[in-house]
Amino acid sequence: MTNPGEESDSFDLASFLPFLLNQAAEEASLAFQNVYKGRYGMLRTEWRVLSHLGMYGRMTAKDIGDRARVHKTKISRAVRRLEERRFLTRSPDEADRRSEILQLTPAGEAAYRDLSGVARDYDAQLAARFSPEDQALLRRMLRQLADRG
Repeated sequence: MTNPGEESDSFDLASFLPFLLNQAAEEASLAFQNVYKGRYGMLRTEWRVLSHLGMYGRMTAKDIGDRARVHKTKISRAVRRLEERRFLTRSPDEADRRSEILQLTPAGEAAYRDLSGVARDYDAQLAARFSPEDQALLRRMLRQLADRG
């Protein structure tokens, strides 16, 4: 064991890549989180469900969970809350009776359009901190880290 102040091969949390990524993600998402929470009372998983249905159309909760990498219980709670607020509907999946097809209602579509516009603007604001080359590099590197392969 080394004494305080001595050099060592000790672990440095502040430089640990997963820690830095988490800190950056939390900081970057705060302002946008205030928008979807303030305007619609949504939590993060509800926004993810809404955005997946807005982007891809009709889907099952399992499909959303797989794409968003969110546990099925969190997706289930988000679906229930969005349904209670009349942002989505559920209907039986003809191909698999154990699951349901989720679809945005007109109110859900309006919320998605509103929030996706804010998200685009916020993304541009965050990206403006970097040169166009660095923006492209950052997005490419983050996609590589997010790739399951």
